[in-house]
Amino acid sequence: MKTILCLFVLSFTLNLRAAPTNDELSIGITQEFENFNPLIMSMMATSYMYRLTGRTLVVLDHEGKWQTQLAKEIPTLKNGLAKKINEKGQQKLQATWVLKEKAKWGDGTPLTCHDFKFSWEVAQKETVSIAEKEVYTQVESIDINPENPKECTFTYKEAKWDFNRLATFYPVPKHIEKKIFDKYSDKPEGYEKNSNYTKNPTSPALFSGPYLIEEIKLGSHVTFKRNPHFYSEPAHIKKIVVKLIPNTGTLEANLRSGTIDMISALGMSFDQALAFNKKVEKNDMLYEVKFQPSLVYEHLDINLDHPALKNLEVRKALVYAIDREGLTNALFESKQPPALHNLAPLDPWYTEDPEKIVVYRHSRRKANRLLDQAGWKKNKEGVREKNGIKLSFDLMTTAGNRIRELVQVYLQDQWKSIGIDLQIKNEPARVFFGKTTRRRQFEGLAMFAWISSPESNPRSTVSSGSIPNESNGWSGQNYPGWSNTEVDKLVDQLDLEFDEQKRLQLIHKILYHYTNEVPVIPLYYRSDVSVIPTNLKGHHMTGHQFGATNEVENWYLKKGEQNE
Repeated sequence: MKTILCLFVLSFTLNLRAAPTNDELSIGITQEFENFNPLIMSMMATSYMYRLTGRTLVVLDHEGKWQTQLAKEIPTLKNGLAKKINEKGQQKLQATWVLKEKAKWGDGTPLTCHDFKFSWEVAQKETVSIAEKEVYTQVESIDINPENPKECTFTYKEAKWDFNRLATFYPVPKHIEKKIFDKYSDKPEGYEKNSNYTKNPTSPALFSGPYLIEEIKLGSHVTFKRNPHFYSEPAHIKKIVVKLIPNTGTLEANLRSGTIDMISALGMSFDQALAFNKKVEKNDMLYEVKFQPSLVYEHLDINLDHPALKNLEVRKALVYAIDREGLTNALFESKQPPALHNLAPLDPWYTEDPEKIVVYRHSRRKANRLLDQAGWKKNKEGVREKNGIKLSFDLMTTAGNRIRELVQVYLQDQWKSIGIDLQIKNEPARVFFGKTTRRRQFEGLAMFAWISSPESNPRSTVSSGSIPNESNGWSGQNYPGWSNTEVDKLVDQLDLEFDEQKRLQLIHKILYHYTNEVPVIPLYYRSDVSVIPTNLKGHHMTGHQFGATNEVENWYLKKGEQNE
């Protein structure tokens, strides 16, 4: 009887807790960061937290419009801050960037063009693992006005139509990072391991955004405090705590107990959000469950070095064998559509035209025929073999992610029906993204999601020059190791094409090769979900790679409401 009574009292008190205030906001997240150095980070979880603390020249806002951050104005050919030039017969482009006068690092040191030039120099070094190297290497030189260090001219190697969309060209503080770079950069990963972002990540000098990192407790939380040197109005919320809760199944309990006040877009799984939204509506709870169609696509990267997966017929058989409609019906009530390729329906470049891409409709018959043609025959146990070797490989993803684990089981069952043995091996997100995928150490397939901004050149994931390897410092995001000379030419042409319709034709040619050669198996297009208290205002989900925290200074918690 005492146990029942205590549980009842606990439930009653938890449901009547006070709403969060501007003193502190706690956010639940399922993935830990890998490194706060913006040149190196590749995880969305890291970006979500970094954008509390860091700003770039420009950014895409929640309405899909390009806005300034550190820059005073966006250079364009029309406003005269950019111009095409001809140098020794080659067409290039120059753009003048002027930084905001009040832009400073968290220690009060002015943020200048010297910091951008330094980050550009770091990104050129082959021993440094840069997640998105092309955004830096497209710039040939940076010339700083000797009379005004806040003004500089970027000369681009080529005249690219999207030259001014530098939302991932991150500055790093030269005044504290250069001596470390000079000392360690000749050794592979020497700079990464010794950078202040690694050794002293709470240093205020590392950050330029509305918040600074106050405390990091690995495996638990990261605490952020307001930056007194932020260039704009101070953030409304004094302190933000991002708490790591790796298992998606525990997030709701933590939310309702008051351990956290909200759940980030990297938190509650889609099926959980659907169920929780029904509870919120039924019980009139003071939470808002937000659903935002996004540019995220969940997929399987195929390691093309795997002996069996090198074969195109095997890869196509894998796709034909998956009932993606059944998958999305079962797990998402058909509210997250099956994916055809790496561009989501929200992207203006998206197409589902079967004359432009290869479309794979579920067909176990076609899958079996392709495997037979490839020489893989079923043994007595129903598993396919060839030359005495079983058709078997691993499928890895982030441990503790309930939806991904359900998808793994679904795929295991689907492929078992055509004679393929699938082994499930998962790792914590920090390891999976920080090492396994980046160094292409997955033995078979890796399940995760990519997110981008609209009309983005997919170079970093499809170009052969973006295959991570030891010689390039493990830079690039072409984890399958896909190499197609025609695609390499097309991504180069895409950058240089200022005509909108011609760009569309080029991207569709890339999509054809992408879908025809199957270096990746698309699964479904995701909708972002988050849960916020109803008294949180100014919070906007974006659906693209620059998430809600990119406008965190506009968040505030309205008084006078209580969660129940």
